[in-house]
Amino acid sequence: MTPLVLALVALPCVYWTEGVESKARLEAASIKRICVAPEQVDAWRAAGFSVSPITAAELASREVLPGPGVTARAGLASPTRAPWIVANGWRFSRNAGAKYVYDVAPGTAALAAAEAFAYDADAILKIDPADLQAVGAMMTFLNGVPAADLPAIADLAVVDDGAAVTGEVMNLLARRNLLFKVVKAPSPEFRINIALGTPDYPLQEAADPSAFAQKIRRQLTDQQRSVRVYGSEIVICRLTGDRQRVRLHLINYGGAEIDGLRIRLRGAYRGGEAYIAGAGRVALEDQVVANGATEFSIPRLTTYAVIDLTGVH
Repeated sequence: MTPLVLALVALPCVYWTEGVESKARLEAASIKRICVAPEQVDAWRAAGFSVSPITAAELASREVLPGPGVTARAGLASPTRAPWIVANGWRFSRNAGAKYVYDVAPGTAALAAAEAFAYDADAILKIDPADLQAVGAMMTFLNGVPAADLPAIADLAVVDDGAAVTGEVMNLLARRNLLFKVVKAPSPEFRINIALGTPDYPLQEAADPSAFAQKIRRQLTDQQRSVRVYGSEIVICRLTGDRQRVRLHLINYGGAEIDGLRIRLRGAYRGGEAYIAGAGRVALEDQVVANGATEFSIPRLTTYAVIDLTGVH
């Protein structure tokens, strides 16, 4: 694929039900690509928009995703002060190639767009019209991020038996930035293969997914983790790369900006630049390579950032 095609495939699509007479609102928000009912396609294309037809049946066939963000869990008391993050990255990893639709609450559409982009998910956004400007700004930013077709990096494997409890384990691992690959059977590629119901990973242990995730972290060790985030519990990472370069996606689910976020990547990397939503291209700060790892800070994290680094060989 060419870089242009890659960029178009990765961008989520805004679902729009209003007629072409509303084009000025979309243009004011810099939204140029929409998904509409088949009978509206010709009119919108004539108005200069990039349009994808979507039937009611196809829309209904897509997996509905919860709106991303930080939320309270009704009826549950937590022994920690850790926020509860609603994130869909583990779903994208579990069901690669599936098609999704977000029906998001006001104020979260831009975050949903960033999340879908970070995981190359085929997603449609059903948004509140009040979010047009925020979504348009995010789409403009995403469209300007250089294309990079890189494989996901993982530190361990999860054997997927299709059970809900296994999905909850994936959810908790992702929230702790413990990078995993979903497999159908244990893989020799990884030192740790989590298969629930085996002697090493009894099903009853997974009844407390939070404690189970802590167990996996201890088995992996922090030194062997591909990525660590210091000073925040509401930033989730996706790491992709090959022998020449890596790309780190940082998604901030908390809503408020974070200053001076510190990151550690296993391996030696030089240079590097960050593309930050709302800030553009920004230099990394305080980059240090030592003891088989690279640490750096980004001065500001809004909703989303993409960081590219080159490997040292």
